[in-house]
Amino acid sequence: MTERVGARDLLRRVLDDGSWTSWDTAPLPVAEPGSRYADELAAARERSGCDEAVVTGTGLLRGRRVACIASEFRFLAGSIGLATAERIVAAVERATAEGLPLLAAPSSGGTRMQEGTAAFAQMARITAAVTEHRAAGLPYLVYLRHPTTGGVFASWGSLGHLTAAEPGALIGFLGPRVYEGLYGEPFPEGVQVAENLAAKGLVDAVVEIDHLADVAADALEVLCADEPAAPPPPPETAVPSDEPAWESIERSRRPDRPGVRELLRHGADHVTPLSGTGQGEAEPGLLLALARFGASPCVLVGQDRRSQRSGHPLGPAGLRVARRGMGLAAELDLPLVTVVDTPGAVLSAEAEEGGLAGEIARCLADLITLPAPTLCLLLGEGTGGAALALLPADRVLAARHAWLSPLPPEGASVIVHRTADRAPEMAEAQGVRAADLLRDGIVDALVDERPDAADEPEAFCDRAARAVEHALRALATTDPADRRAARRDRYRNLGRRM
Repeated sequence: MTERVGARDLLRRVLDDGSWTSWDTAPLPVAEPGSRYADELAAARERSGCDEAVVTGTGLLRGRRVACIASEFRFLAGSIGLATAERIVAAVERATAEGLPLLAAPSSGGTRMQEGTAAFAQMARITAAVTEHRAAGLPYLVYLRHPTTGGVFASWGSLGHLTAAEPGALIGFLGPRVYEGLYGEPFPEGVQVAENLAAKGLVDAVVEIDHLADVAADALEVLCADEPAAPPPPPETAVPSDEPAWESIERSRRPDRPGVRELLRHGADHVTPLSGTGQGEAEPGLLLALARFGASPCVLVGQDRRSQRSGHPLGPAGLRVARRGMGLAAELDLPLVTVVDTPGAVLSAEAEEGGLAGEIARCLADLITLPAPTLCLLLGEGTGGAALALLPADRVLAARHAWLSPLPPEGASVIVHRTADRAPEMAEAQGVRAADLLRDGIVDALVDERPDAADEPEAFCDRAARAVEHALRALATTDPADRRAARRDRYRNLGRRM
């Protein structure tokens, strides 16, 4: 059975001992004295030990000051009335004014029916306050608790930069009791459950209450990190080699070659995976995460080649996940790291109808115009539009045996020679090698493999991570306007022979 925890107990278990300070003042009077509603409010206060359906204030989370809003479900099912909304809005606005990250932990049936439409409209007011908080570049984390339904889920419960949920929690727009009462049958089982929402890309993670502090602290280590003033010493870079293109292609396709997940495991800290688009689409072939490479925080969007080759080819939904990452980087002014490693986008009727070409175009447009610093790491395979979609960045690094091609060399060979047998020849002619990309100005520096990343996975990932950190810290010291102008000029003049 899903654990139902009160607001104060939740805060006690999440925040550092003795750090809580309440921001609450006496709630606005909303009921006529002696009325039935006044009696219901009095009973709710006695039953819950709270004077309203939310508790607000500030405390320390692993030593970092955060603002908190926690619902108390025992107070009229955590419903939102005028006084409740007043308290929430005041807390959000104070958090914004004080520059604090905000952790919201709703548990609510939605609008308070005793107050009718006036209470219902407060969801727009709360949303406006949260939007202003996000517009200030401040993190907004949401922890959906059992149950969260109705207008709360459809407003401040669905606006998090990062959204976690309590295991087994009932989460949905339409309350199941209302559905059954209106339609005479129960709502389908398993739909409005935290785990299903995570699988569908609506929730980033399902997290036990006692693990919430660790998850939130890791996320805030990225979202609230201060950039160091200067880059570390430059890492050793690879010297371009004369190995045939086909040798690099074969090496990049080794099943044991490290990919984006190994890069994060061995080279990054405070990694917080995010799930899907947040709008009902998930894509296992595309990894979205918050992470730090050394002292440099970033939003990471990475193609998981292994997942793509084992039944999850990259489609339009994956590119929409990538664009969610681009939006987070822009809103929070965090560097964006893209990792290119793909055998190519899925080729299917569903992908065509799902807008694959348009999503590639929108990824390119978003990357080229993104206000935040951008870095691309070409890690292995770089096939077609799926690779191109994540390529244009302020700085582009490539592993020694990485490559970039408009089609798999076998496909290019079929087009030109009517046979796949001349793929090695086509790869050489097309200039797909990392060394060729460096020569042509598509790539800025190479990360060495000694002799093959698959033979030294941890050492290679550490080397790549240090190269990423150095590049990010160098970008952080550049003037934003100069950086964006240089990016524009780079891609405007790409391929021109001067």
